Amino acid sequence: MNKKQRNSNIVYSTDPDFVYDDENEIVETPEPARQKLTIRLDRKQRRGKQVTLIEGFTGSDDDLKALSKILKTKCGVGGSAKDGVIIIQGDFRKKAEQILSDMGYKCKISGA
Repeated sequence: MNKKQRNSNIVYSTDPDFVYDDENEIVETPEPARQKLTIRLDRKQRRGKQVTLIEGFTGSDDDLKALSKILKTKCGVGGSAKDGVIIIQGDFRKKAEQILSDMGYKCKISGA
């Protein structure tokens, strides 16, 4: 694959030190003990419904979705995971903190 095909959205740059970002980088997920997760309750722009947000996850999207699936299964509810944030439907702050602590994550409940 040549340079033009790989970066077809970049037309021109006046910066002499410009480096093309390679979007297919492999992101390594640090072990659970090296991650600090924040758990908080949110109901903004959700028509009054409560959701538990788990923020601060660093790593690949596959690992984020796997962690999200574990949490949703153990809590018995639905949710989603994107952009490093896990959304769980309902107020499951204490249960999520217990599950994450048992898995080895450092987590803190914010706004309690």
